[in-house]
Amino acid sequence: MEVRINQIRNLLQDKGLDAILLYKPENRRYVSNFTGSTGYVLITKELAQFITDFRYTQQAEAQCKGFEVVEMSKLKPVTDVIKNYSIKKLGIEEDYVAFGQYLEFKEKLENVEFVPLEGTITKLRSIKSQEEINLISKAAEIADEAFQHILQYIKPGLKEREVALELEVFMKKRGASNLSFDSIVASGNRSSLPHGVASDKIIEKGDLVTLDFGCVYQGYCSDMTRSFVMGEATERQKEIYYTVLEAQEKSLQSVRPGIKGVELDKIARDIISDKGFGEYFGHGLGHGVGLEVHELPHVNGLGDVPMEPGMIITIEPGVYIPDYGGVRIEDLVVVTENGYEVLSKSTKELIELKI
Repeated sequence: MEVRINQIRNLLQDKGLDAILLYKPENRRYVSNFTGSTGYVLITKELAQFITDFRYTQQAEAQCKGFEVVEMSKLKPVTDVIKNYSIKKLGIEEDYVAFGQYLEFKEKLENVEFVPLEGTITKLRSIKSQEEINLISKAAEIADEAFQHILQYIKPGLKEREVALELEVFMKKRGASNLSFDSIVASGNRSSLPHGVASDKIIEKGDLVTLDFGCVYQGYCSDMTRSFVMGEATERQKEIYYTVLEAQEKSLQSVRPGIKGVELDKIARDIISDKGFGEYFGHGLGHGVGLEVHELPHVNGLGDVPMEPGMIITIEPGVYIPDYGGVRIEDLVVVTENGYEVLSKSTKELIELKI
């Protein structure tokens, strides 16, 4: 944790702050290693404190190496702790603090100037250490195993919800603590819904099926999507599938340090548009993944930050035709010194399940 404490202290100097207060769970965990639900990280040039209540002090002592653990309570809130120090300029997570909490801080810390951190902690998190890469790789491995399992499990007559439940149970039995997000199981016409969370729809012969899912392993997320056909694919289903596959592979092969998310997005979007499906690809190409399943860097039309080694992103183009169906193919990818490494190992060839 010493390295990350020093990163925060560098921010103090860069932004001219006396202290930084963190409480967004992912940022708090990144800096302190605390996995509980309540606590604040307070870092100044001289001290690093983890402030929590009685329920979590023992846990914090065990997890938050390099931090002094300070107990707070209703009678001694975090604002009382902050008052102990001569803090004039305090950096806060403006994109996370609730308005009511901000008003409380302003009232009780009337001599403190609150300075927005402007997402700097999230930017720090976008470059993963080797330890973080290993944890995300394990989460991706569990998801790959779950996909192989579900191909043996799924059949006509099952509800989408049953498939989603089977995915969740399988991944948790393999060591996942949670899902990265509610699993998308979208079949038939519903596969045209980019975020078609599993429903009571019955999966039928001939359906296009899209599975978008991931798990959390020791705090870190995975995310992958595969589409397949229940039975023999029609020519139109093949046309859509291979269009998406070409866009996915061409943009993936362009991942390297220095390229921007907007450039990757354009590669995939141009291919899909040239095939006549441009109006049916309405979301960005991808996103960063880490402690959150959607984080920096942007891999879309807003992605103006050059890729750096250690960033983990998704590449996930799709085509979604209303009242017909859709296809998405998504890999989890590490940007390396020389290019990229794909963490999602499941096949991307068109699967036509025998039923």
